Amino acid sequence: MAAGGLANPQIIAHLEKSLDYTIFDVKWIPCSARFVVVGSHARGTGALQVFEMGQKELMLSKKYEKKDAIKCCTFGATALQDRHLATGNFTGKMETWDLEKGDLPVYSVKAHEEIVNCIDGVGGLGVGIGAPEIVTGSRDGTVKVWDVRQDTYPVAKMQPNEGEAKRDCWAVAFGNTYTEAERVVAAGYDNGDVKLFDLRTMSVRWEHNIKNGVCGLQFDRKDILMNKLVATSLEGKVLYVRYAGSTSKEGFPCVMEKAHKSTIWGVRHLPQNRDVLHDTGGQRFNLSMEI
Repeated sequence: MAAGGLANPQIIAHLEKSLDYTIFDVKWIPCSARFVVVGSHARGTGALQVFEMGQKELMLSKKYEKKDAIKCCTFGATALQDRHLATGNFTGKMETWDLEKGDLPVYSVKAHEEIVNCIDGVGGLGVGIGAPEIVTGSRDGTVKVWDVRQDTYPVAKMQPNEGEAKRDCWAVAFGNTYTEAERVVAAGYDNGDVKLFDLRTMSVRWEHNIKNGVCGLQFDRKDILMNKLVATSLEGKVLYVRYAGSTSKEGFPCVMEKAHKSTIWGVRHLPQNRDVLHDTGGQRFNLSMEI
């Protein structure tokens, strides 16, 4: 739902830096002018680098090379004083890292049988009520929730029923964490399925198919009563879902639009105005107003 002057915003590059590896994910380090970049070297090893904003250039402050390529990362489940980064790699491992001494992981688990495509966290950084947890989605068709304070077993596991085909999970997102008991996970799959898992009842609360692989998911806020969810996909489609004021029995109202001519890789809401969001697809950066 592009709104007038928001349709073609002007993007000005502040600082740029060329890298010699494939970038898969980038995250700002909380409460700092630094960010972390993860990806894959040409030889198949993982890249984990920390950059600091300088006056005229980006300065490399930490550099680690890992055995396996890294696909995704999040700070969502870490305490603010620790700022541990959680990563998912190409061999199915989920690990957390102290970026100041990142040679060995703080926590490591063989989370999946195949690549960890996506990861999200909640309960850390003062966002969301309840235990700090990490959710991972994989090519093996499963979505798992982890508490890094416990042993190497997931606290929840969502997988296809016996006899059902395993679909590649491309996107996950936490939401509805407004009490100790309530928490949901949204998951998007390569066949266009968007599923909402209720972690309190361990059931599928809602599902919808958008006919193209789901590349990005985000709730407008994780730490409030479930309000809005946006999903982006291949072929440039965006799905807007409004949960507030509706029940799963009634069916949640949703609208889908064609926002780009190519894949929309991600979506983010503007923190200070959650009715505004941006998505990235092809060579465009698109600002939209939800209505």
